[in-house]
Amino acid sequence: MLKNIVRVLVLVLFLVGLSSNAYAAYKNGDLQVWNIDVEEIKLVKKIKIALEEEFHWSNTNQGSKFCYQHYDAGLLYDVNKYLSIGGGYRQIFEYFSTGNPKLTRFNNRFLPDYCPYIVGILSGDLYGFSFTDRNRLEYNNFDHKTDYWRYRNKLTIKTPWKFTRFEIQPYISDEAFVVFSGVPSDINQNRFQTGIGTGLTKNMKLELYYMRQSVKLSVKNPDKWLNANVLGFTFKVNF
Repeated sequence: MLKNIVRVLVLVLFLVGLSSNAYAAYKNGDLQVWNIDVEEIKLVKKIKIALEEEFHWSNTNQGSKFCYQHYDAGLLYDVNKYLSIGGGYRQIFEYFSTGNPKLTRFNNRFLPDYCPYIVGILSGDLYGFSFTDRNRLEYNNFDHKTDYWRYRNKLTIKTPWKFTRFEIQPYISDEAFVVFSGVPSDINQNRFQTGIGTGLTKNMKLELYYMRQSVKLSVKNPDKWLNANVLGFTFKVNF
């Protein structure tokens, strides 16, 4: 058992190294901690509701700061074993700070983002590897800046290897963000993630991961990115 745990840790550290090198051209940013809690409830055979909350803490020069939270409710319908479709609403509150005098009344506050969305998820297996491709279209509505549409594509690959009686399973994922309508179309964010998932009980799962988040600062400066190293954990409950 101990040998298997060591093997998993070595694999995760190796993948973390790959993800760090993938963005070596950009300046490293701060360290963040993310927590996601998900509750999925099956309503009928092919329809389930998902409730989610997420919180971010950022380690800055002034110390640790709570900087982000969202609350999400959505419905998902399984068309077949390969395709699921659905939609929902996400209420976001993000800490906003800027030196722009035109935005003084918004400065140093948590500001809302009203975000309805639709989603389509493709999934399948190949040689024991599990693939999930999530396609999400959302409308981001703000009080303090121009609204926009955003497309998000997240590809997740789970390995066929499971370790210990808790079935610890390594995985990697990459998510690209494309903003369009209202602002020039542009890939402005990328999240490369690697971690492990484990089943605590039949209905409870835990994921621990490292993420390299890269965010483009502005369309006018396409070569300038702000990076963050994220340590995160996701707790899922299914009914």
